[in-house]
Amino acid sequence: MDWNGKRQVGRRHPADAVPVAAIAAPSGRNAGDTGPLIEMEAVSKSFGEVVALQDFRVRITPGELVTVVGPSGCGKSTLFNILAGLEEPDPQSILRYRGRGCRATELLGEVSFMPQRDLLLPWRSVIDNAILALEIEGVPRREARETARRMLPEFGLAGFGEQYPHQLSGGMRQRVALMRTFLFKRDLMLLDEPFGALDALTRAMMQRWLLDLWQKHRRTVLFITHDVDEALFLGDRVLVMSARPGRVKLEQEVALERPRLPEVVTSPEFVALKKILLEAIEEESLKSFAVRSP
Repeated sequence: MDWNGKRQVGRRHPADAVPVAAIAAPSGRNAGDTGPLIEMEAVSKSFGEVVALQDFRVRITPGELVTVVGPSGCGKSTLFNILAGLEEPDPQSILRYRGRGCRATELLGEVSFMPQRDLLLPWRSVIDNAILALEIEGVPRREARETARRMLPEFGLAGFGEQYPHQLSGGMRQRVALMRTFLFKRDLMLLDEPFGALDALTRAMMQRWLLDLWQKHRRTVLFITHDVDEALFLGDRVLVMSARPGRVKLEQEVALERPRLPEVVTSPEFVALKKILLEAIEEESLKSFAVRSP
């Protein structure tokens, strides 16, 4: 929907127009939730003469799983740093959390953020890595460990609670990192290419596992990826970002039935959506590599 409530599906945002965020009605949305959890309107971010984001607009409603794709250097990580409260956007940018205007720094501690690397501490066991955020929040260590221990099976880590990171496979390390992010109980989870370093088979398994976990707990998720198949398989909506300065070029609803089975990636509907996204990304990637005459 646009700001006036009109439905906008697969809408492109021309560079010389004010982008309009398209809100789908995803199956993951919590019943009874109204209004966006997070809003960004006309958000820009500059680093000296480099403009990373410009006029970025999006609304994310409770329970959505929204994926973000775009060419390298388009500002995806800058977007996450703002939402995590690590970077303040330029003046005149508008952020709203639960309908209330706020500064980015007010979001620090309000969202859970998993960067690309698992960042597990090698001297801490699986359980002790998972409870790190809980300990920082002041939860007694014994209570935090019991909470984590009960969740090990759900994260495919039963029997591995006392193992150390060097004893785990890449997929298991990512599950520990996701468990740590999940135990930091916040309504918005930011996942920055969490499966990017995994082999194709492990990655596919992790995608299905994440969807099962999300379907059960209905956390709101914003998920960065460079993989179009992954973006479509996971997302209720896919945001395609433009070349720098990053803005929303295309916002595509993914009206594929949930739960999604692996074979959906060969369906005509999936292939048609993939074609739309690839065309949009290729157009922006060419801009990134364009040689400008002096």
